[in-house]
Order: sequence, then C-alpha cells, then structure tokens
Amino acid sequence: LIRIQNISATATLGVRIDLKRVALKCRNTEFNPRRFGAVIMRLREPRATALIFNSGKMCVTGVRSTHNAALAAKKFAYIIERVGFKPNDSIDFKVQNMIGTADVGFPIRLEGLVYAHSAFASYEPELFPGLIYRLVNPRVVLLIFVSGKVVITGGKKESDISSALTKLYPVLLEFKKVQVNAIPGSTAATAGESSKAASAAAAKDV
Repeated sequence: LIRIQNISATATLGVRIDLKRVALKCRNTEFNPRRFGAVIMRLREPRATALIFNSGKMCVTGVRSTHNAALAAKKFAYIIERVGFKPNDSIDFKVQNMIGTADVGFPIRLEGLVYAHSAFASYEPELFPGLIYRLVNPRVVLLIFVSGKVVITGGKKESDISSALTKLYPVLLEFKKVQVNAIPGSTAATAGESSKAASAAAAKDV
C-alpha cells in the first residue's frame, strides 16, 4: 500500500502582487521580506501552504492528492483576487513533485542490490542509511531501507509512484533477507566443543 505524503505544485497567477498588502489584509499569512521574499499563506481546508511571490508565481505544498492541490491553488487565487489582484482565468497549474511511502513487508539486502544494479543504484551507509535507486521510466527516485520501507519521490502523477514500486518489487523480492535459524541443539554442541578445546589447552599448559 502506497501512501502519498506530500505533493508540491506550482501555479502562475499572471499578475504582479503587492505582498505587503496581501499580508496585511489576509489571515493565516506570514511575511518577513528580510528573511524570505514571499508571503507564506496557509489554508485549513484542504490543509495546504502556499508561497506567493510578487511576480505572481505560487508554490503549493502540504497536500496529499492532486485534486486537493488543484483545489488549494484555486482557493489561494480567489483570496488574492479578493485583496485586489485579479489573476488570469488560466493559472497554469502543474504538479512538480510527489512523495509516496510504502512498506514491502520484508528486510532487504542492500549490499547485494547495489552490487547487482550499480548502473541505477548507489549506497553509502556512512553518509545515508538508505540505498538510492534511480528509475528511468517512470523518472523517479526510490530510497530503499534495510527494514523494507521505501520512499518514492520525483513523480508527477499518482500512477508514476505506483508503477515505480510495481516495477521494482520483483527486484526487492530477489534481495529479500533470509533469516538463518540455528539448528536445534547446535548451540549446545558448539558450547560443548569450545569447552573441550579450552580443557585441552589448559591441560597442555600444565
């Protein structure tokens, strides 16, 4: 089961905006021009955050579906219009990035996976605990962890995220970690052998 965690989208309102006026007239806004040159505006329904620039460009983030992203963009455009800056009829809405998570349900041998798929994968556990796998089609990046957790990023549609996991699942299954169970009685036998060896060594010393 894939869960969409975040969607980032952009829109172009097609009108220059006085950010100070927007910040003064709208609720749930932040504007600190010394720190960041955009108004941060938040919606409660759908839960979303927008960065609105004076050029009329807008970034919408924090939503979990493309429907909500488009709805939030329209609501932000309506709020801007109420302040006195009429956007274009078409706001050129585009999804730029989608982040999804999944759990394949079994641990994965990352060392074996990176060795067999070195053209697409990189794994440096000293720097980052996950393996980075770059798929060409769909063009997404997967972060794969030993636990079987997978983060998929870079998709522009929900279908990109699901087809990426469908493609890679057989590969992950191939590098599934197998738990090696000890043979019953083997621990005791090993302990007996080691004590015999220790006794023999002690006898030699005497």
